[in-house]
Amino acid sequence: MDVQKLKQLLSREEGEKLDFKACLKLSTESDRKELVKDVTAIANSKGGRGHIIFGVEDKTKRILGIDKSEFHEEQIQQIIYNRTDPPVPVQVDFVAYEGKQLAVLTIFKSRHAPHQVIQNGCFYIRRGSTTDYLRRAELASILQENGLLSYETVIRNDVGMDALDMESIRRFFAGLQIAGDKPNAILMETFGFIGDKGNGEYCPTIGGLLLFGRDMPVHMPHSHIRIVLDQHVEMRTDNIPGLLDWASARIRELMDDAEYPFAAVEEAIANALVHRDYLDASRGIVIKLSAKSIEITNPGAYFGGNRVYGYNKDDFPLRRNPWLYQRLVLVDEKKRFLKYGLGISNIKRAFEGIGKVKFVNLGRSNAFRVVLPRVSGEKAGEHQPDRQENRQ
Repeated sequence: MDVQKLKQLLSREEGEKLDFKACLKLSTESDRKELVKDVTAIANSKGGRGHIIFGVEDKTKRILGIDKSEFHEEQIQQIIYNRTDPPVPVQVDFVAYEGKQLAVLTIFKSRHAPHQVIQNGCFYIRRGSTTDYLRRAELASILQENGLLSYETVIRNDVGMDALDMESIRRFFAGLQIAGDKPNAILMETFGFIGDKGNGEYCPTIGGLLLFGRDMPVHMPHSHIRIVLDQHVEMRTDNIPGLLDWASARIRELMDDAEYPFAAVEEAIANALVHRDYLDASRGIVIKLSAKSIEITNPGAYFGGNRVYGYNKDDFPLRRNPWLYQRLVLVDEKKRFLKYGLGISNIKRAFEGIGKVKFVNLGRSNAFRVVLPRVSGEKAGEHQPDRQENRQ
């Protein structure tokens, strides 16, 4: 940690990855618990490494300084390592600033989140500049992002086998040339589409429903896409292939522009369906059409960091739902996910000469947005649907 980096941190406000404290208190067990709580909250929050700067008044950012004799890196590390599971990697640095000493506790980016406070069994996260408990869906999402949980293979005990489109499953296996006219339970279980409740009775998995589900408004109402054009709103709840079919067709109809690169729009929708956070049951994908742009927003921020640099740079970005992607490549009869799983280069190329494609990571709202430009003078404002409807 050097002075320039410290100045950059001090110029920012407190947030998910930055906290200011006037002093370090470790004299009581309560003080030590509070430190561990703050460290795990920063470690569990999205983004890169985080920092706690000691010797700075948190509200005014007035430089107070610290007494170096009160800071023992080994003691701090021991307190954190012995009270967190898995242990959070940290480092202590001292930097002279404005004639005073400041201590910077760096919390390194961890691939082993979520980190738990051993003494009370709780998981914490930062919400803005405050520390809060991790909610159940957030905890499950972090577990999935780090490969500790496969959400798609969770069995839906409350849903019967009639919720699956068996004809689509039959065609899937026929295409692989590994089944007859009627798929058997062992084969469907092997692929993760169904699971045994433990009594010999089978039920669909969440992944099975997302791929082949019927009556999705009943079984998975958050698997939906909303299309918004001015005051006109349409919504469809369906399995993933069905959503991609519907959204692609409706956008073509609503825009009515034969020269627009709709293949790139379909690619962006496919990426949103693959990368969205399905653990967030309160939201779906939203597509907003305007004269200037098409905005596609899906629940689930890019978890490679706060910025989308890595997503932009890499033709093979990290996938939130690898199980789902691997099966969509095989399930989709139109082979769209096979073509569209290669990153974002195709989308950017398609809009050369039209405008700049924007990728926006909305970390605080746990969302990701793709903004596709439209040619000036588009007809979006001219084409008005006859009525407002909500399609299911």
